[in-house]
Amino acid sequence: MTDISKIMQQAQEMQAKMQDAQAKVEATESEGVAGAGLVRVSLRGKGELVSVKIDPSLLQDDAEIIEDLITAAHADARRRLDDAMAAAMKDVTAGFGGMMPGFKMPF
Repeated sequence: MTDISKIMQQAQEMQAKMQDAQAKVEATESEGVAGAGLVRVSLRGKGELVSVKIDPSLLQDDAEIIEDLITAAHADARRRLDDAMAAAMKDVTAGFGGMMPGFKMPF
């Protein structure tokens, strides 16, 4: 049987790393691009929209095209942000898999 104090110490270390990773994720900014760079959307942390940039040449086009490009750029930024969050969580949980045999993280 694993020493309970060792398990508690590992749990506290993991909690501290999780808090650090969460702060890092919230500060991470991700940019999504659509229309060969004509539309750019920046998201921060948990999906907060930071900025939308539209190339002036698009402003002469149909509004529906611009709306579709903004949606596509947002989806791209969200995917990149999700990937960054997954990588941060993977880094945090590395080495804690053996904490307790059969123990699974709740996320």
